[in-house]
Formats: sequence, C-alpha cells, structure tokens
Amino acid sequence: MKAAYYETNGPAGEVFIVGELVDPKPAHGEVLVEVATSAVNPSDAKSRAGVRGPMAFDRVIPHSDGAGRIVAVGDSVNEERIGERVWLWNAGWKRAHGSNGTLIALHEEQAVYLPEEASFEDGACLGIPALTAHRCLFADGAIDGQDILVTGGAGTVGSYAIQMAKLRGARVFTTVSSEEKAAHARQMGADVVLNYRSEDVAENILEATSGKGVERIVEVEFGGNLATSRKVLAQNGTIAAYGSMADPEPKLPFYPMMFDGQTLRMVLVYILPEAARTAGVVDITGWLTNNDLQHPVARTFSLDQTAEAHAFVEAGTKIGTTVIKVADI
Repeated sequence: MKAAYYETNGPAGEVFIVGELVDPKPAHGEVLVEVATSAVNPSDAKSRAGVRGPMAFDRVIPHSDGAGRIVAVGDSVNEERIGERVWLWNAGWKRAHGSNGTLIALHEEQAVYLPEEASFEDGACLGIPALTAHRCLFADGAIDGQDILVTGGAGTVGSYAIQMAKLRGARVFTTVSSEEKAAHARQMGADVVLNYRSEDVAENILEATSGKGVERIVEVEFGGNLATSRKVLAQNGTIAAYGSMADPEPKLPFYPMMFDGQTLRMVLVYILPEAARTAGVVDITGWLTNNDLQHPVARTFSLDQTAEAHAFVEAGTKIGTTVIKVADI
C-alpha cells in the first residue's frame, strides 16, 4: 500500500514521508477498506505538530476521516459487505494507522455505509465535523421551533450544525468574521448571520428573540465567547461546547448559570456514547440518501501533497473541508 506518514513530530514539510508500506489485513471483526479520500482536520495537524503531546507510535499514518470501498473482511464479518461504499470515523484515534493511505483495516462499525447519492469526497467530510454537530444539537432533546446559535458558522462543524438545525425545524443564528464567511453561512441555510467583528451579537440576538435569547448554543470557542453566551442564552438553555482554544481555562460563572438553570455540555467526538453515535449515523445516512446536506470542500490535494494539505489547514483561512484524493477507485 501507499501512504503518507510521519515518524517524528514537527512541521509538515519536514516530517511527512510518502512511500510504500506493508498491506494491512483485517483481523477478527474488522474490514479492509480501499481508501479513495481522506480529510485533514485541525486535530490531525495538531497531533502531527506535537501540540497534543508526543507520538504514541513509532510511525503514524494520520487522519480520522475518509471514505472508500470494503475489499475484504475478517472473521465474524458478513462477506456481503465486500464491495460496499463506506465512510470512516475514528480511523486515526488512538491508532497508528489512519485513513491517509490506500488501505486501512479497522473495526467494521467504523466503516459506515455511504449511499450512492454521496461521493467519496462527500464521505471524507463527515466523521469529525458531522458527528460533532449532531451531538451538539441533539444531545439534549428535540430542537423543533427553537432558536439556536451556531458560533463559527463558516467552520466545518458550524456548516453541518446550521444545516442539521434547519432540517429539524430550528431558527438558526450564526456568527462569522468576514463577508466571505457570511455568504457561506447563508448558503448553508442560516437565518441570521452576524459579523462579530462589526456587530453587537448579543444585542441583535436579544432583539430578534424579544429578549428571550436562544435555547441552545453550538460553541466553537467556549471561553472566548462566554461573556456573549451569558447574555444570549435563555433560561434552561444549553451550551454544547467542542472547543475553547482562545481561553482553555475560563472562569465559569457557576451561580449565575445555576440560577438560570443553564447547562454546559462538553462534546468530544472521539468518545461519543454508542447510542449517540448510532443516532448520528442513522440521521446522516437518511440526509445523505435524500441529498439534504451540502459538503463544502475548500481544496483537494493528492496523496503526494499531504504536507501541503496540512500546511493549508494550519493557515486557518480555509472555508470547507480539506480533502486528500488518496486513490481512484
């Protein structure tokens, strides 16, 4: 098999190696997937750079998300799955062998049926962003008729959260930092798009909700946005946070939030409860079959360009998913 991998942490242009490795074989309960596409998430770049600690393995083929076709199965796996188109989740989570190579063996549950209506490029976009968005939105009940704030509406999680919230009958407010990102958020279906650099987010949301605020916040930057969140979160509302890079240890206003009956939920997609992941997979499969979701791609690279793809993600200017075309299948 051919893969792009690294054997030490460091800058992408210095540590990536592209070469041939021994083909993996599916163990008991596993499937062997011929990979068509792999996606680079910010977490992949951070792990490669060493931001999240030293390497756990001598060699790492990165990336948790991808898509392809099952070409072999291990013991206990139904042989009828051979030939099935699939998308992958957690392919690189606590594993040395992620999706950025032409073959990957992983547990059969981590290879999810990909409807014909969705391309392999679409499939690579799903794992981390779509499942994170789903958990943030639906972990605390139905959202039909609610007002939802999605911060960072031009991000990959934000883009899916906007779409999913609209599909389930919510009114969606979102924040962005530029007109280009605003246009993207509107394309995803956001009802109200606010540029936090030039507009008073809290004032606009409170005016639009007659002072009530929003029932749920899908939060990309918990600490940095906490002051605004406190102003706009309704009584008994929930903040579902999946990031807090600007302020990783914010001071929590416990009693003010308690007396408003508010909930703070932390979301880490890699360790979703089984029931939550299953619910996400079911909903995503239905939306894919009905062509209900858009899957914006910022740029597509070849496997040989993996270092450039990581650098592109680290630049922080992209809108959409960064996809690597691993192979033609």
